[in-house]
Amino acid sequence: QVQVVEDGGGLVQAGGSLRLSCAASGSSFSIDNMGWYRQAQGKQRELVASVSSGGSINYGDSVKGRFTISRDNAKNTVFLQMNALRPEDTAVYYCRFVVVLLTPILPRSSEYWGQGTQVTVSS
Repeated sequence: QVQVVEDGGGLVQAGGSLRLSCAASGSSFSIDNMGWYRQAQGKQRELVASVSSGGSINYGDSVKGRFTISRDNAKNTVFLQMNALRPEDTAVYYCRFVVVLLTPILPRSSEYWGQGTQVTVSS
């Protein structure tokens, strides 16, 4: 009952910027946590940034000072502003939502992932 759509990836030269967005849609849910992860070819998926419903933010060490996560709670949307991009930022970026499904019996948490968007940074 929850759909997640992300957008904003592309090809950019080193030093450039991109802005990713990810929106959750559906009904009878609320969002506990939003986050961005990335996976480079041959590497494990790693945390880029996350923000909780209460506003607590975490960044991966490699992106601190360059990337900024933000949210629009009213629209169930999370953004990732990426500045000063480096070739090592090249990866598929995935958004992640942890949501509470407001069932008639008992609220329950579920995890949803976006489809991924490719970010390629050329030198």
